[in-house]
Amino acid sequence: MRPEILFPYFANISQLAGVGERTHKLLQNLLRGDKIADLLWHFPSGMVNRNYSPKLINAIPGNICTLTVRIVEHIAPVKKSQPYKIIAEDETAQIMLVFFKAYPETLKRNLPAGATRIISGKIEKFNNLLQMSHPDYILRPEDADKMPKIETVYPLTAGITNKMLNKCLQQALPKLPQLPEWLDANFLKQQQYPPFNQALAKIHQPRYESDLQPYSKERCRLAYDELLANQLSLGIAREKLKKQCGREIKGNGILRKKTLDALPFKLTSAQENVLKEIFADQASPNRMLRLLQGDVGSGKTIVAFLTMLNAIECGTQAAIMAPTEILAKQHLETIFPLCESLGLRAELLTGKVKGVKRKKILEELAAGQINILIGTHALFVEDVEFADLACVVIDEQHRFGVHQRLSLSQKGKAADILVMTATPIPRTLLLTSYGDMEYSKIDQVPEGRKPVNTLVMPLAKISEVAAALQRKIQEGVRGYWVCPLVEESEKIDLAAAEERFAALQKIFGKDVGLIHGKMKEKEKDAVMEDFKTGKIKLLVATTVIEVGVNVPEATIMIIEHAERFGLAQLHQLRGRIKRGFQASTCILLYNYPLSENSRARLDIMKHSEDGFEIAEKDLELRGGGEILGTRQSGFCEFRLADMEYHKNLLLAAHRDAQLILSTDPELKTARGQALRILLYLFERDQAIQRLKA
Repeated sequence: MRPEILFPYFANISQLAGVGERTHKLLQNLLRGDKIADLLWHFPSGMVNRNYSPKLINAIPGNICTLTVRIVEHIAPVKKSQPYKIIAEDETAQIMLVFFKAYPETLKRNLPAGATRIISGKIEKFNNLLQMSHPDYILRPEDADKMPKIETVYPLTAGITNKMLNKCLQQALPKLPQLPEWLDANFLKQQQYPPFNQALAKIHQPRYESDLQPYSKERCRLAYDELLANQLSLGIAREKLKKQCGREIKGNGILRKKTLDALPFKLTSAQENVLKEIFADQASPNRMLRLLQGDVGSGKTIVAFLTMLNAIECGTQAAIMAPTEILAKQHLETIFPLCESLGLRAELLTGKVKGVKRKKILEELAAGQINILIGTHALFVEDVEFADLACVVIDEQHRFGVHQRLSLSQKGKAADILVMTATPIPRTLLLTSYGDMEYSKIDQVPEGRKPVNTLVMPLAKISEVAAALQRKIQEGVRGYWVCPLVEESEKIDLAAAEERFAALQKIFGKDVGLIHGKMKEKEKDAVMEDFKTGKIKLLVATTVIEVGVNVPEATIMIIEHAERFGLAQLHQLRGRIKRGFQASTCILLYNYPLSENSRARLDIMKHSEDGFEIAEKDLELRGGGEILGTRQSGFCEFRLADMEYHKNLLLAAHRDAQLILSTDPELKTARGQALRILLYLFERDQAIQRLKA
């Protein structure tokens, strides 16, 4: 149950005066919710200071001015298209008040000739005469106190005005109860943070522009509260998972030794270190939930295979789940020969496997005759039953959140879970989105891999690029030609790919093939097979090749309109030509004009191949919400914290949460009770449920 002290925060905005059915719907869309808390988390974007009250002769155009004037006369428009004008004056000069689409009767009633009025709005100069279009405020002198001297400005949506939001907040803020302090007293003093309620009030009723800056004490205090709630809830989830009973998986090492002896390469020290961490997890009596992150081509698949072998050596089964059918088949191609040499059996199960074949696989799986099952999410359909599943590897391109991870960990008999990602994740996102998991990092590429030579060229040189590519293909080289990404439009993406394919066919003839997302699986597989065997030398593609396509012989990539792609996407695409040990070249073709962000993206691609550095830069350039190529639903979106400014607060909140859970794991102390209120306030109710459980 939510604590009673928070009821005012979770009251519906419809209880506020002036919020009818229509306004309620509009506000709900704007605020991303319809609670008072949603209104409070909707921070101002600026403020209007109405304290500047000069005489007209001294008024500086371009400023917001509050003036006391006498109405001189009304000038009605001759044509409908013209504005309605009113001349006003003080003892020093005159000003023209301008109204478009005006109601003359209303204006005559509110601004009668000879009356004194207080007006406030932006002053401008037109034809050497001062003018004010549609004043924000028109008041009688006796109502002067009804105009706010400082007015907060909010992000708005059609149908919602600034006045409306300010009016709602003026009603909501006084009703908020004083909340107990959940921050450590010494930390509070050291940071000079105000109490929570005071910080919230100051944000919505600022005195100076500096009060609204991300670095202000008030903003930092509120950002820290949100980050602490995030870190605390992830910490609780992690502790809960740690305590889940697992199985002690300690294989005899025979299968692993045979595999390592047969490999044509030696594991890197980074791979060996990661395996030590994984084997220690498997050997512990608790459940493993570990994130393995490694850059493109760093050798995650062999690490995953050795992890599964450890379980198989104990007489149990393992499974590997991939996000797409192409990738699942690729895992089978890699794993099948290794399994065969060890006398093990690996099978593929996807949504396409039906009828007798599917029935046979399911029967053999339940009987324990299949050691490793590879597939898409079809592996976790209810009728798929393992004899004894002890290890699940998820090649996770589709980032799922904490709740899915928790529910997934219920599959199998306390199965250990290893989640792999080829996209390096910045530290910030690791802490805020994967804080419930242990994580390992392969930060080395296998010896002998040569760096990719990345060139950045204008699109105008496309014919020279095609000619150079033709020479290379005649020498037996294979390559990719990636077509431009057209935002939000697969149809246009497809048209661009087909057009480029037709143009390249004139140059390369039968040596060129086309692959895109709209093709049937069989067609895609056939084209990929032709490319792998060398029947096709040049593959024209949309970003369908971004994930997991493995053709070591392909050493050239041309990306058209590279400025339209995200950094992570460019890095993933370039990774397709880092699979072998030959020198490779990536050409990024761009079109003018280049935005500052696009220039920065292409520049880092030219100078860096470090996926972790690129991921950090991507976070910096695009912000957390859009990181890693596409919007990631698993990633945490913050309402009050902004990672561009509050990154350092995240690390402090992470350390604070660790300390809290080590000294007061049940949150029973006075501070612990206040922290429970913080978790409820930021709707981390599930963390409280886990504590109770």
